[in-house]
Amino acid sequence: MGSVTAYDTAAGRRYRVRYRTPDHRQTDKRGFTSKREAELFLASVEVSKATGEFIEAAAARVTVGERAPAWLRGRETALKPSAYRPLEITWRLHVAPRWEAVRLADISHSDVQQWVAELSQERSASVVLRAYGILAGVLDVAMKDRRIPRNVARGVVLPRKTKKAHVYLTHEQVGALASEAGQYATLVRVLAYTGIRWGEASGLRVKHLDLLRRRLQVDENAVKVGSEVIVGTPKSHRVRSVPFPQFLATDLARQCEGKTREQLVFGDGHNHIITPSWADGWFVYAKARSGVPAELTIHDLRHTAASLAIAAGANVKAVQRMLGHASAAMTLDVYGHLFDDDLDAVSAALDHAVRAAAARVAT
Repeated sequence: MGSVTAYDTAAGRRYRVRYRTPDHRQTDKRGFTSKREAELFLASVEVSKATGEFIEAAAARVTVGERAPAWLRGRETALKPSAYRPLEITWRLHVAPRWEAVRLADISHSDVQQWVAELSQERSASVVLRAYGILAGVLDVAMKDRRIPRNVARGVVLPRKTKKAHVYLTHEQVGALASEAGQYATLVRVLAYTGIRWGEASGLRVKHLDLLRRRLQVDENAVKVGSEVIVGTPKSHRVRSVPFPQFLATDLARQCEGKTREQLVFGDGHNHIITPSWADGWFVYAKARSGVPAELTIHDLRHTAASLAIAAGANVKAVQRMLGHASAAMTLDVYGHLFDDDLDAVSAALDHAVRAAAARVAT
């Protein structure tokens, strides 16, 4: 059990609480202006020790900046470079300037809420949510390390992230876009009819093509991170086999002419093709000349592949496997609205069944 003792200062009498931590080290806290206040603090210490919730005051005096590097290193090992880079940038630009020098014990729920509100006025919901996730993640670990009793960042009101509407091209629009893409025509058609991601197409090698079975194997992903192209596994970390239409076989064969099995299908065979500039790259000019929607992105060609496959009669499991989604539920979450015609077929079939039953009763 601890003790409460009085001592005199220039400002008047103050009280000191002496107590032992769970590991039997003696420590104290001073500066209480009344004996009652000191006794209540001592009682709270003893209760927290008995319940296993004791937090040593010194542990919470470290700053967010001291704890963040370890958290970021943990995320770096778990994420692909292309996913980690936005996290690291967000920490430097939006989290560190506000929280780096702040001690864990000094962060309040209202402070975090105000920061989120102010950041929301300047940045998109995606950036705000990423910044908040970094701070909340650092505090989660601090709580598990018993540096703070609870994470005060949890429970704040966050901005709602609105999903960008997908742009779906028709067969005619895909053809027009490919025609205007010049040397990238085959690439455009592959993206629009197989649904593979840009990085997966960039990492596609000759050995990954089976022109007889009309299959391409996705097991490499090449993404530009900063000024460097990082080559790794696909987003799902799983190799998958993707079908392609017969009409693409000849064009793909031309892309492979003169190349070894280890060389890249697209580009010069040695260097990975780079995502076109959103401001003045070949994709921008191809869109303008072909008349497709200006808001179309490279990733929308993946959405186009899903929509064309569904319109051709592919079921959800086939689309899931083609796109490499983790589950059919994920595919339905993204593209469920494209299956609406199935509902019309169900209602028509039910109407036909009821009419047939009524006719049988009448006779």
